[in-house]
Amino acid sequence: MTDIDCPLTDSGWWEGLWRQGCGPRHFWAPGPGTQGRGSPETPCGGCIVRTTSLTKCTVLYDDLSDPSVRRRTLLAGLPVAFALTGCDEAPPRERRPERGAPAGPVRQGGVTDPQPQHALVLSYDLTPGTRGAPGRDAVRRLLARWSESLTGLEPGTTATVGIGPALPQRIGVGAPEGLRELPAFDGEHLDAGAGGGEIGVQICAREAKACERVAGLLAGAGAGVLRPRWRQAGFLPPELPGPQSGPFTARREGETPRNLLGFKDGTANPSAEESERWVWLPGPGPYADGTFLVVRRVRLRVEEFGRLPVARQEQIIGRRKRGGEPLEGGAEHDDVDVDARTPEGGYVLPADAHVRLTNPRLDDGARMLRRGYSYENSPGDRGLLFLAYMKDPSLFVRVQQRLVAGDALSSFAEHYGSALFYVLPGPRPDRPLGSMVL
Repeated sequence: MTDIDCPLTDSGWWEGLWRQGCGPRHFWAPGPGTQGRGSPETPCGGCIVRTTSLTKCTVLYDDLSDPSVRRRTLLAGLPVAFALTGCDEAPPRERRPERGAPAGPVRQGGVTDPQPQHALVLSYDLTPGTRGAPGRDAVRRLLARWSESLTGLEPGTTATVGIGPALPQRIGVGAPEGLRELPAFDGEHLDAGAGGGEIGVQICAREAKACERVAGLLAGAGAGVLRPRWRQAGFLPPELPGPQSGPFTARREGETPRNLLGFKDGTANPSAEESERWVWLPGPGPYADGTFLVVRRVRLRVEEFGRLPVARQEQIIGRRKRGGEPLEGGAEHDDVDVDARTPEGGYVLPADAHVRLTNPRLDDGARMLRRGYSYENSPGDRGLLFLAYMKDPSLFVRVQQRLVAGDALSSFAEHYGSALFYVLPGPRPDRPLGSMVL
């Protein structure tokens, strides 16, 4: 294999409140029960990040100026997974598995890898005349162009692509069983223009302008095939706001992010091993190594919630505001004891506490991976960009039905946008994104 100077080796501190962390981030492809990220010290050669302790490598960047070095030469025979999307210019006509195909999981990034500071979710519909067999061919060509366009993204940036419930029927392809519209929930008033979509993309990056650059690439490649439906930018607040909460410094990398209410959001996320069971669709089959993404746009009454005493806020959420610990005590990542009692015999955790109603015990241990961001469109429109990954969307439906029926936090939240996407399996060498499904 020819070694090339890697464009990811320069490191330096990002300046500004929203640009935290340093150096390149070399993602590696996790096998079952594993999850991780390399460091700026990870040895690398050219576009291939290599280690002695990991068995898989990930292509993060494609800047091959020497025409004698071809992508297929670099990728041939490697058990790779792509942090972004695939690499070929057009989808192959024949979609049967080929000899020498990677044996391990081939998944898109932006799901279980570290959550950067900014996100941008884009939703598209096909143009009115794009349907049937010609529409299917157009979508395949589109995904091949996206695969090509996204191979050169900057370090730490991912673009995660999914299809909505209406797309398969429109272009005449099969769909995984769980890809159907989410049901209506009692009391919510959704804006049709703020949700749904036939193709969805989650872009994550360290800087908001990096997300916008990727959005521009996608729009250019999708001209004539896609029309925008909605978009929502999100960010991770760097510190806990509000005078009641005490002083907090900017969030350190690896810490659980907070939402605009000031509470940690994602404390009870599944571990890497649990994600293999609850997030990724199992094989064999064309939908293996995909997952489902539920998107909810939730307007929060931040000021009203903030006027409550912190003790009352903690009763509503079910965890401590400062450190995220359970109300009965312990550390942030300890499981909440829903049976814990006060000295007087009552439950420590109120019956309408948010974490009681979302407890995995109510769903036979099933978990979703939350990767939410805060948003602020205007002073009167700010809240939560809820992003959650799971292998079965019925889990979200059950949890949301319980929350609608009795969650104390619902008084401070308004769901106005909703979408579901099946996140496609990652591309393989010689197979662009979506070629195993569409």
